[in-house]
Amino acid sequence: MTPRRSAFGDEPFRVADGLREGLGRGTLNGPRFDRPFHGVRERRGEAGLDHEDSGKRSPRERRLRDFTRRCRQFAARMGERDFFSHGTALILRGAPTPHDWDEAIHVSAVRPRNPARTRGIVSHRLAPREPAFGRVGGLRIEDPVRAWVQASIHVPDVELIIAADFLVARRRRLATIEQLRAEAAAMRRPGLQPLLDRVRDGSESPWETRLRLALVDGGLPEPHLAYELRGAGGRFVARLDQAYPAYRVAVEYDGRQHAEDPAQFARDADRWRGIDDLEWRLVRILNHHLSPDPAPAVELVRRALVRAGWCG
Repeated sequence: MTPRRSAFGDEPFRVADGLREGLGRGTLNGPRFDRPFHGVRERRGEAGLDHEDSGKRSPRERRLRDFTRRCRQFAARMGERDFFSHGTALILRGAPTPHDWDEAIHVSAVRPRNPARTRGIVSHRLAPREPAFGRVGGLRIEDPVRAWVQASIHVPDVELIIAADFLVARRRRLATIEQLRAEAAAMRRPGLQPLLDRVRDGSESPWETRLRLALVDGGLPEPHLAYELRGAGGRFVARLDQAYPAYRVAVEYDGRQHAEDPAQFARDADRWRGIDDLEWRLVRILNHHLSPDPAPAVELVRRALVRAGWCG
């Protein structure tokens, strides 16, 4: 029997639904379908791997694509009120990811319901409460504020601060620090309040957050974030990732994402010249300065501040 595209298209579907559509068990268990999860089938070769441009993606982008695909596959067997939660909800909203983020998928339901569960799925039964999930790409996903507090049970402190910086960032504003504080209090997680004291709304990348935390933990003043440097007559010169205006020191993490783009590199060079023309010192932090040990990054910034008159 030929699988019916009209019934499911290329989307994952439950075995029970396939049987109702007239597909036999032999067909469903045969080579025409992948079996990503117990009770789920997907047409083989139609998994949306987009091989044509996969080589253009970074390793993280490929992992995120595959993780999202797994969530979509499991969604086929989730109940109508089950939803993706905890760290999975943050990932599906684009939040930065810890190194082992794709080892499990977190799914929740509100008591007394038990959420769907199987191998590779971490299921949670939440206390009765008005649901707050929304939809992202057709998937039911927990509210980002609740998901951040939920994730605190399995995500390290630094990663939680990075995720919170992502949520409260000015250009996306998925949450506010006040909302995160209120949710932490409502869910009786007082230990999160000191972490929230370190969250800022001007960080634009995980590495910027890591750098800021390293500088402060290393005994340096906390920098201004997303600082607009202007010249004579208010002319815009540059938007600095992190800055110490009193000492005319700027600090930026340089991930070299534009190293292969000559046009972008030329713009960066002009920008660096403009910063220098205003007699600011730009400290560029590279990955090896910050990881695995941030001490070199802290020392580079410390020396620049001292040369500029900081007494520490």
